[in-house]
Amino acid sequence: MNVIGSRPDGWWRDRQGAMARLVDALERWAADNGNQVTVVFERAPSPEIRSDRVEVAHAPHPGQNAADHEIVRMLEEDLDPAEATVVTSDRDLADRVRRLGGAVEPAAAFRRRLAM
Repeated sequence: MNVIGSRPDGWWRDRQGAMARLVDALERWAADNGNQVTVVFERAPSPEIRSDRVEVAHAPHPGQNAADHEIVRMLEEDLDPAEATVVTSDRDLADRVRRLGGAVEPAAAFRRRLAM
């Protein structure tokens, strides 16, 4: 939600639509750059958002910073942090990612590159 929330464009009136638009923009970006992309939402999209190019994940349990905790879990258990870049504007998450050896890109800068 850091990427979605980096621009006050009314996304909060249609969270599901904003999530779908983000996945769509990530699909185009990944296709253009050949990057593997995972997006982690704080709750499961309803209806489900599917993508052939982007892994759409969500925190297993709702709560404050739930997606942040899921991202860290993924870096600790499933991914090689040295090969990961986490897009966030959350200072605590950024510090946790860096301690694990991952890179961080600010959400607003990344959103500009997505051209959404």
